Amino acid sequence: MSAPIPYTEPARIVAGDTAKWIKTLADYSAADGWVLSYTLVTAANRYTFNAAAAGTDHLATVDAATTSVWVAGDYAMRGQVTKAGEVFTVFTGRVTVDPAFGAAIDARSQLRRTLEAVEATLEGRASSAVAEYQIAGRMLKNIPLSELLALRDRLRMDVMREDAADRAAAGLPVKGRITVRFGA
Repeated sequence: MSAPIPYTEPARIVAGDTAKWIKTLADYSAADGWVLSYTLVTAANRYTFNAAAAGTDHLATVDAATTSVWVAGDYAMRGQVTKAGEVFTVFTGRVTVDPAFGAAIDARSQLRRTLEAVEATLEGRASSAVAEYQIAGRMLKNIPLSELLALRDRLRMDVMREDAADRAAAGLPVKGRITVRFGA
């Protein structure tokens, strides 16, 4: 049994997976000859594909081989219908292309990478008491320890909130949250 096909454009597409959805456009029926095409763009990449007619609806299908070469990132997405030289935009939105697990990636969030960099700096600072030095007229000053500690603490809280949001989105219980159900 296959999963039902959604009637809305996806918010996320995993590179290397098939993406499929149906678009119903009463004013631009596929049976009347309207062709629906989509474009995904970033500053560096552009991908286009057409939907196929499915009765009066438009069936967008992007096969796994096509998405496997898509570069991960956030894209602007536009859907347009065309017929006899007329073009109308019927969808604008954003879609995130997630990397395939077969790709070598750093799956940590930006927050987590920043936190780990600050913690590594603090760890390296523990073995060096030098706050600044000058060589051949060039000076290097380190960020004051108190500022690094404050930044680390703020980043830890942000990462905890991010982790809680990820757990909630996955349907898992959020640590520290107590759920209560009242009944009659």
